[in-house]
Amino acid sequence: MEPPESAAGGRKRRRRGGGRNRRKPSSSSQQAPAPAAAPPPPSSPPSKRRRKDGTGQAAATPKRGNTSSLLDKMRARLSGGHFRMLNEKLYTCSGQDAFDYFKNDPNLFDVYHTGYREQMSHWPEQPVNVIINWLKSHNASWTVADFGCGNAAVAKNVKNKVFSIDLVSDDPSVIACDMAHTPLEPSSVDVAIFCLSLMGTNYPSYLEEANRVLKPSGWLVIAEVRSRLDPNNGGADPEKFSKAIIQLGFSLVSKDEKNKMFILFYFRKKDKSKVAKSIDWPQLKPCLYKRR
Repeated sequence: MEPPESAAGGRKRRRRGGGRNRRKPSSSSQQAPAPAAAPPPPSSPPSKRRRKDGTGQAAATPKRGNTSSLLDKMRARLSGGHFRMLNEKLYTCSGQDAFDYFKNDPNLFDVYHTGYREQMSHWPEQPVNVIINWLKSHNASWTVADFGCGNAAVAKNVKNKVFSIDLVSDDPSVIACDMAHTPLEPSSVDVAIFCLSLMGTNYPSYLEEANRVLKPSGWLVIAEVRSRLDPNNGGADPEKFSKAIIQLGFSLVSKDEKNKMFILFYFRKKDKSKVAKSIDWPQLKPCLYKRR
């Protein structure tokens, strides 16, 4: 008697048997395989969410380059506005008030001079350069006092000994003080310079201080904005301005009016200077700006 088949063996035989009974399709009746399904179209990248403006319309996203340019313009506008504010203050307060103001916040003086340099870059000619060239054409042994020196351009460009004076400075070579009261000795300098620096309401006291520190026959060189000395536009009469300085004890040597932006005066202190008891100082027009 044969042993019984195992279940596994029976299943195997059935699978083999089933395979033998299947008929292979003939080559003539064999169908071509179905074409593969086309891949789905690539999905479009997710659109960036756009902010809507007040009207419900999508607001355009500014380009990076345009944003940078806009920020630069805004910074320049803010800087220019800050400079104009400081400039007006210097023209409309006394020298002592200006000294106290900038002493309390020295950074404001840096802001002012940054704006000043930007403004001056648009001038066709710089008055300080005219004065520097004038000094170079004269005696290098002269001692110079530069009242309102700014970045001390005179001292940096001539061989003369220069006392650079201004309200405040981070340069140790600059004397920080009210220009009406300097630490210079009487009759100690040969040239006193005011290059666009007669700004305070008490500007005559600056010129009186220059007269005190100048030697006899010393030079007083003044560069001033033309509009401040234009009587047709509310400015002072340049003849009255010169006359007042003459009464202080000077003689007018020459006046340079060929530049459209500024006027240059060259005075010389008389050997025996006698100051008039009463001087009628004209009011110099402050540089004010239209509110925007």
